[in-house]
Amino acid sequence: MRPDLTVVGSINLDLVAAVERLPRPGETLTGATLERIPGGKGANQAVAAARLGADVRMVGSVGADPVAEEALFGLREAGVELDVREVDAPTGIAIILVGADGENQIVVVPGANAHVGGFSAPGKVLCQLEIPDSALLEARAQAEWLCVNAAPARPLVVDADMVVANRYEAEIVGDQPLIAVTLGEEGATLLEGGKEVARARPPRVDAVDGTAAGDAFTACLVVSLLEDREPEEALRRACAAGAIAASRFGAQPSLPTAGEVDAILRG
Repeated sequence: MRPDLTVVGSINLDLVAAVERLPRPGETLTGATLERIPGGKGANQAVAAARLGADVRMVGSVGADPVAEEALFGLREAGVELDVREVDAPTGIAIILVGADGENQIVVVPGANAHVGGFSAPGKVLCQLEIPDSALLEARAQAEWLCVNAAPARPLVVDADMVVANRYEAEIVGDQPLIAVTLGEEGATLLEGGKEVARARPPRVDAVDGTAAGDAFTACLVVSLLEDREPEEALRRACAAGAIAASRFGAQPSLPTAGEVDAILRG
């Protein structure tokens, strides 16, 4: 059975500049290359979940501008059902610098993402924090089960059934009934009531671009749990998905399929 998932989140167009190294404060670098790639944490996680085998519905907002179709391209290509409003604001943009070592710097211009609201979100729902708190409250009021990826981090205004955060975001959101904490190359741990119930490490890969690694991890963990996999297996699969994404350039182009996750785990 394919799990059903509604993603309420951001939809952006990523302007990605590949540079030899990230600039120091006040420094100008040249010799970069530029690509325009569909992104946004919400859209990334919706595309990832669809590629991993879920039936996905995307709730979000875009502007009445040419950027909107570029930003929605990856969602359409992945077969995600769109419940996207056109609002009186520009489509969201992310400006991303990626160094040759895979490290990045990201600045997000929210635009239409600041106007997400007035939607239906029953069943299993996944949110991130590139949308307003009011949208989180709407989702919580309707969702049967709610996962929040606490990125970019701020204190949560809802009680989520599961939270996904990196170690720094976890410090900001504080204690949670169920939280998956990502630890970079060290993998991830799942804590229930503050007690570790599962831990996993990612397979070794050569890092190319970490932009969507967290999105791949989050989507894979959610889909795996909705498939009724055991927590340790779900966490192991999520770590593998994140590693695959980090080994590829760009956000949505880097997101793996379920078959690719299976293959790297077998290897």
